[in-house]
Amino acid sequence: MLCPSRMSKAAGNTGSGAKGFGPANYIKITVLGFALAALWSSLHTIVIPLRLLDFVAEDQKNTYLGILLGTGLILAMVVQPIAGAISDRAGFRWGRRRPYILLGVSLTILFLPGIGLFGSYTALFITYCLLQISANTALGPYQAFIPDLVPESQRGRASGVKTLLEFAGGLVVVRLIAYLMDRCLAEPAGPWLGYTLAILGASLAATMLVTILTVKERPGTGSAQFPLLPTLKRSFRIDARLNRDFVWFLVSRLLVLLAFSTLQKFALYFLMDVVGITSPAAVTADLLIAVGVGMLVMVYPAGRLSDKLDRRLIIIISGLVGALGMLLLLFSQSYVYIMLCGAILGLSFGAFMSANWALATDLVAKGEEARYLGLTNLATAGGSALTLFIIGPLIDLFNTHHPGLGYRMMFLVCLVCLVAGSLLVLKIKGRSQPGNTSGQPQAPASAAPI
Repeated sequence: MLCPSRMSKAAGNTGSGAKGFGPANYIKITVLGFALAALWSSLHTIVIPLRLLDFVAEDQKNTYLGILLGTGLILAMVVQPIAGAISDRAGFRWGRRRPYILLGVSLTILFLPGIGLFGSYTALFITYCLLQISANTALGPYQAFIPDLVPESQRGRASGVKTLLEFAGGLVVVRLIAYLMDRCLAEPAGPWLGYTLAILGASLAATMLVTILTVKERPGTGSAQFPLLPTLKRSFRIDARLNRDFVWFLVSRLLVLLAFSTLQKFALYFLMDVVGITSPAAVTADLLIAVGVGMLVMVYPAGRLSDKLDRRLIIIISGLVGALGMLLLLFSQSYVYIMLCGAILGLSFGAFMSANWALATDLVAKGEEARYLGLTNLATAGGSALTLFIIGPLIDLFNTHHPGLGYRMMFLVCLVCLVAGSLLVLKIKGRSQPGNTSGQPQAPASAAPI
């Protein structure tokens, strides 16, 4: 039986896209990820946790943060597969994906100022939910560029470039955002929050224009055999018996990303309440930078390596290294030690994301690429949402019994999830073809010129 990384070689190249797919093409189809990662890293890690302190009591901040982010992520989990499925059946002359990218990003830029304009928790809640709906309207179709356009033998490399740009967005932009938000804490009436939101909006607009103007898709077919309402009904349908590999993939990804997402969401409060950092936004940003440096070092080599080796092996090793980084961070008490732990976590997460996304593109069904990649958000956003609804309140509950106990419980959950999630990829026996009931490998799709 062939491992996932070898199946692409057995299937062959993807036709017209197999030749001449140069470095610039990788950037064109993935650059939007830079701005989207910058947006969510900044909002989730720094902007929203600090903005929330304007509206809620100190002893309830983790609970309210969990409710806010968890609700938004459930919306992301619902919207992304639907947007992807609709784009799969789109018949626009300028492609199946770019019209929805234009719509979704434009609405995101429109809603973004609401984070700073409104002065209540309810208004912040509504604004954040609208941002999740609009951004995921773009993200679902955007994710299908790799299976649409990249030769199968180069998808690991393309996944590495995608992950590299996403981490770069979080790394470069979030440090600037942290500086501005620390100034905002010192001068609440100053313009710093406005500058923060303007930078995020500008990066979205710039990368959207690059994507819309440079990526050349084939015209959509708008196939009549997949009308809109049946498409919506089947957006979340997975036959667990026929697509067992894809189901195990989702469970594994959910557990691993649940651990990393939990740390990202509650790192600022952990540094404030347990470590006693006096400049929490700046140190949180520095921790993300340390994680980001580790990611940047690892994502592209891991992506290329996953084209040569079993992708599952890379995922397992990365998960176990991540568990080690989490364990060390739990006992960290100094700035240098925190940064070292961040670098270890970054190496782990970078390798995981490259190999895991390449594995995801192996498992999609021909003609339903965006829908299946949108379904990966059942693991990404769904895991984060469940974590926020459960972990946030539990942190506050345990902290009322003993200061810091809730954060220790949080790290224990992360450790268990990392180990279990990484080992579950062993359940993936070969390259599944979701939607292919015959059990035979499907012919590769022809890649469109870019």
